Formats: sequence, structure tokens, C-alpha cells
Amino acid sequence: MYMKSSGFFRRSLSHAMLLRRVVGAGLALGLAACSTGNSTPSAGTADASSAVPVETATVSQQSITANYSGTASLEAVGEAQVVAKASGIVLKLLVEEGMYVKRGQLLAQLDDDAASNKLAQATANLRKAQASYDKAEKGLALKITPKADYDSMRYDLEAQKAIVAGAQLDVSYTRIVAPIDGVIAKRSVKVGNLVQINQALFDIVDLDQLQAVLNVPERDLDTLKAGQGVSMQVDALGGRGFDGVIARIAPVVDAASGTFRATCEFRDTTRTLKPGMFGRIEVAYDQRHDALVVPRNAITEEDGETSVFVVEPAPAAAVTAPKPADKSAAAKDPTPRFVAKRRVVKLGYAEDDRVEVRDGIHDGERVITLGRNAVRDGTQVQVLVDGKAALAAAGSAQLAELRR
Repeated sequence: MYMKSSGFFRRSLSHAMLLRRVVGAGLALGLAACSTGNSTPSAGTADASSAVPVETATVSQQSITANYSGTASLEAVGEAQVVAKASGIVLKLLVEEGMYVKRGQLLAQLDDDAASNKLAQATANLRKAQASYDKAEKGLALKITPKADYDSMRYDLEAQKAIVAGAQLDVSYTRIVAPIDGVIAKRSVKVGNLVQINQALFDIVDLDQLQAVLNVPERDLDTLKAGQGVSMQVDALGGRGFDGVIARIAPVVDAASGTFRATCEFRDTTRTLKPGMFGRIEVAYDQRHDALVVPRNAITEEDGETSVFVVEPAPAAAVTAPKPADKSAAAKDPTPRFVAKRRVVKLGYAEDDRVEVRDGIHDGERVITLGRNAVRDGTQVQVLVDGKAALAAAGSAQLAELRR
């Protein structure tokens, strides 16, 4: 009975040690796959177990667009402040803030008694001057009225006509009308207020046409042109997009900031856009349909050079022959071996997380995207799908080996 228990204990201990070895091996390989690496692997020949796990992406021909991105606040192209051109008491207010008005629409009515009295007086004087002129004209025809008297009557009539026109204008000024189409953004008076000449009464904003001014670095002066289409996303509207156009480009560069002004215009017939909103603007100024494109995280900047690491099959001499004890395992391991080769490249356009490479690589090659900081030129690498796949594969392989 004791011997059986001892055998069972030894078998349990063996299985426990086996399980610990599997978990430990899988965890070590998983951590190596997920780490960017702080140590520098040796280049040239290396044991297969020292290969650095990496992830790759295939170089392919894609369409890529060259964009300029900037931010700006929206401003109204049409904006007017309505001021009083005559003094008087506000008798009526016909609009409120937020109301849409048309040009010439009545906004408010001032007390016009004083202006109307002046107009009536000027009109009476005009009739008197007209009668005197008519009489002088007949006298001149009969050679009764001297020419000098006739001329004096004529001048008085013309002056009185001007006075009447001025009185009529004063009466019209008591009617406050909209100078442009737009929305009442602000009302500054109330019924019963006494307003003076040049006092602000209303602010009107045209929401149909808005503009945003980009301050663009001078290096892009030859890139952006008037008439180019732009797109804008507005944060306040949940990232909703709007299309516009570059209306004009400033002809000078600001020496202090090294930028020039590019004015973009947007027409929104729904009047959803509002002045003051913040927009993210992109200008697509060129497009290439057959560009060689790689992920942005494959690019490395080192010693003033831009480069990528390309995965190539390892030469036979690059992998150290396994030790005699590992011959059976090595024979059963069909995993292909690769090495990382550094290539200096010339970049082109960039869009989102993609970058165009114009020289240094070829279509169909694979570049390292994850783990590139842990490799150098000639480092032996192991191409993985991801860290989780590597951990699962390591655990399964170790368990199958230990069960033999």
C-alpha cells in the first residue's frame, strides 16, 4: 500500500513539474513577443532560440492623398451692426434674437412725430417756393420780371426741394430696417428706450456663408491654391463634416510667425454651422494611386536617416547548428528563419497611419512594425502574428514535447 502511494506521489510531482515548465516557457516567449526590447541582440550567427519575435506588414501599392491639416474658428462673412440714424423713442420691436430676417425688413419703429412735423413744414415751404417760381417764370416770359429775380426764385425752389428730401430721409430713419439677410444675433434696445444717433440697436449675422482663416507655414505657399476644395470636421457637432473651398490666399508672409493666411469659405444652407465654432480643416492637394505604402510605425529615424527593417530569409550560415542533445527537436522544428535588414528609404506623402516610400523598398516585401527597436541590421527574427498567438503556440509545443 505504501509503495503504491509513493508511486502515485512521484507521478503527481512529475506532472506538476511538467505543468510549471510549460507555463514558464510559454510566459517567457509571450513576454519577449510583446516587449520592444532594451537589449541589443547580436547580429550575424545566432542560436534559433535567440531570434527576436517581431510583427510585420507587407509593402503594397495603394492610393494615398497628400493633405494639409489645420485648425481655425468660423467667422461670418456677412455681418452687420444696425445703428440708429435718428434719435427718438422706440415704439415697436418687431424681431427678437434668433429670428431670420431679409434685407429691408422692418426691425423696429421709432417715434416719428418730430421728423414728420419737419417734413410737413418743409413741404409747405416748397409749395410756396414753387408758386413764387411759377409767377416769376411767367413774368420773365412777358418781360415783366427781371432776370435776376427769376434766378433767385429758381435757386430758392431748388434749395427747398433739398430740404424736403432731407426731411423725408429723417422720417425714413425712424423705421429701422435690416441692411442684410441674416439672423438677429443680438438685440440691444427695448420698447420705450430713448435712442440717440449712432447707438447700436441690433447685430445681424449671415449664417449661409462662413469662413475660417488658416495660418499656414510658408513652406506650403506653393502647395495651397485658391479654388482648392477643403473638408472640415466640427467638434461641437460630433465631428460632422462640411465641404468648402479656399477662397483666397494672402499674397504676403507674416515675417513674425512665418505663416500666410488661407481663407476658406463654407456654405451651409441648413444653418447648422455657427460663427465661433472650432473646426479641423484638411486640404487635399495631391493624390498618388500607385504609391508604395507602409504603416507609419515601421519608420525609424536614426543618425539623421530614415529607414525601415525588411524581413529576409536567413542564409544557412546565419543559424548556428543545434547542440547534439537538441538534434531531434531541431529536426522536428520546420519554422523558417529570417533576418532583419536595414534599408534607408526616401519618404513621400503621409496620410493617417500610412506613409509613402518612394525609394529603398519594393512591392511585396515585409517590413517590421512591432519589435523594430529590438533589432539591428542582420538580427535573426521570428515573425509572429501577435503576442497571444506566440504564447499559445509556445505552450502547445512545450507540452507536446514534455509528454513524450
